[in-house]
Amino acid sequence: MDPLQIAQECNRRHFLSRSGLGLGSLALGALLGGDRAQAAPTSGLSGLPHFPPKAKRVIYLFQSGAPSQMDLFDDKPTLRDKRGVELPESVRMGQRITTMTSGQKNLPVAPSVFQFARHGQSGAMLSELLPHTARVADDLCFIRSMQTEAINHDPAITFVQTGSQLAGRPSMGAWVAYGLGSMNQDLPAFVVLLSRGRTDQPLYDRLWGSGFLPTRYQGVKLRGGKEPVLYLANPAGCSPATRRQMLDDLGTLNDLRHAETGDPETVTRVAQYELAYRMQMSVPELTDLSREPQSVLDLYGPDVQRPGSYAANCLLARRLAERGVRFIQLYHMGWDQHGDLPNQIRSQCRDTDQPSAALVRDLKQRGLLDDTLIVWGGEFGRTVYSQGQLTATTYGRDHHPRCYTIWMAGGGAKAGHTHGETDDFSYNIVRDPVEVFDLNATMLHLLGVDHTRLTYKFQGRDFRLTDVRGRIVKEIVA
Repeated sequence: MDPLQIAQECNRRHFLSRSGLGLGSLALGALLGGDRAQAAPTSGLSGLPHFPPKAKRVIYLFQSGAPSQMDLFDDKPTLRDKRGVELPESVRMGQRITTMTSGQKNLPVAPSVFQFARHGQSGAMLSELLPHTARVADDLCFIRSMQTEAINHDPAITFVQTGSQLAGRPSMGAWVAYGLGSMNQDLPAFVVLLSRGRTDQPLYDRLWGSGFLPTRYQGVKLRGGKEPVLYLANPAGCSPATRRQMLDDLGTLNDLRHAETGDPETVTRVAQYELAYRMQMSVPELTDLSREPQSVLDLYGPDVQRPGSYAANCLLARRLAERGVRFIQLYHMGWDQHGDLPNQIRSQCRDTDQPSAALVRDLKQRGLLDDTLIVWGGEFGRTVYSQGQLTATTYGRDHHPRCYTIWMAGGGAKAGHTHGETDDFSYNIVRDPVEVFDLNATMLHLLGVDHTRLTYKFQGRDFRLTDVRGRIVKEIVA
């Protein structure tokens, strides 16, 4: 056989497959720790965290659809005398608007119909729509100067969750799971919970996907109802012993396959099978709220007993946090209020205000708030001008990426602090702007991660959550 033929036949894949069970199977065994049924929590990347973290876990309360900052957090009392006045060109400065209002003959200023007041020792300004949030104001850090690049929902949500407006990048939860690993062998490192408000809006599973990271780091969605994770329960006639034997046999076949191909997704597949087996015990216990004291159920409000509600998901978030889940993502849909905003936002706040505040109080009284970072916010803000007709009682608001408000609590965020300022129209930022990349860099910093060093090589390039930007907003770090 000539040398060229030998080189063609003895490639890397053949070398691995002919080396006994192969180097790949040794790596697989190391990752699974020998006994699959007793796999330990994964520790994440070597050398992480980069420095002592202030937060061990994150609960991200994502308000999908974009809450109106002007009606909730960013009071503009001088606008009450400008009702119906055309938005000055000196304020708009030619900034683009969506096609939903670009055809309007005028852009009339629509002051909020809701009253604002200061709360707590910090004097945080909050709308009457948020009475429960007002009671925990001194535990919160408000950022009134958030800004983003996208003006429509899908690219904006994708951007804030993945650092790119284009689909395909890993979500923040996947990055955190990849870098820091899990703290509980029986639950995923990254869990997602969804709830719906009064209006519907689509969300896509890719928002909690792993992108080009191994799929073991993607979010696992817990559903409301009798089957929180699809296909987790054993089918009729399959005993736990039979399931265990089946997984052992399947694991052996995957060992052989990995030895032949070296495909890392084979390792992921085995690990996910084993995690699902352990979740058969952990998930029913997690989602059983019957042992929660009535005082705790009352704290979260009347909807807490309804599976899949925002209140129930907030309580589940606390239970996930105390069980060591690293990244807990709640999505609550229904904030896209282009018309009839006053009525719609009242309903939305009835669903979300009490549970959000209850989560802060519940974690605090259990001693978990100090090392749990809570983030509440959407993908962009809403316009000061009315979309559609402005009447004495109602108005709508269009998308506004130039400024919006979020809040943070616990996990090293500076309590009782308000950061940033917008102009008199809540249209432009006049002090301390915070970009999405800055927010994500700061969140990673609170987890003990240098955002410039958490990277993954894909297609010849080192990628990161914050791309080539992002700064730590030191003013909001305690």
